[in-house]
Amino acid sequence: MLKHILGHQDRVGAPATRGVTIRWARFYDAVTGLLLLGQEPAVRAMTVDLAAVQPGERVLEVGCGTGSLALAAARRAGASGQVYGIDPDPTMIAVARKKATQARLAVTFEVGLIEKLPFAAAEFDVVLSSLMLHHLPDDLQALGLAEVRRVLKPGGRFLAVDFEPPTAPLAQKFLSHVLGHRMMRGGLSDLQPVLAAAGFTGIEAGRTRMRLLSFLGGRTA
Repeated sequence: MLKHILGHQDRVGAPATRGVTIRWARFYDAVTGLLLLGQEPAVRAMTVDLAAVQPGERVLEVGCGTGSLALAAARRAGASGQVYGIDPDPTMIAVARKKATQARLAVTFEVGLIEKLPFAAAEFDVVLSSLMLHHLPDDLQALGLAEVRRVLKPGGRFLAVDFEPPTAPLAQKFLSHVLGHRMMRGGLSDLQPVLAAAGFTGIEAGRTRMRLLSFLGGRTA
């Protein structure tokens, strides 16, 4: 199965976490493209649109993988903006940095965890999460979202996009077994109370125009 071929074990140099650390950086873009049915560029553009990233804003992507969403955000934030991406796997960060260099975009990619963000309070206008919250156990989801709230400025925005679990039980069981993690156990709408407990307001959740994906968003007071 895919989980056995690609693996989810920790790498040397990766920070310790109880969340799933994906270690297959060289396959990541191909696998993500397959899971998104060949629509990855459109999904990244849609996510930036949903977050309403504006020129000059400071943007953070948590669990950035190989950096595709952070790079899309950097194009929208422009030369006057600043974009950062963190991921627990050093090989993901290495690929993301290479992609940023090739794209001639000044995005800062660093190894880091959502549950322990290496940033001061109120640094960012926008925090993005793409296809990663399902990798975290419930308590780390709560801790990570509290950390996201901490690093957002007053009036800042959080936007997550993730897979919507299929309704058919057999499809849920099959996909969870093949992919080897919590992807199909619950949807982003289940995290609305967690986001509220972290201090967010104006919380919204729902399906995106791409049926396999949902969104979750909120603002800081």
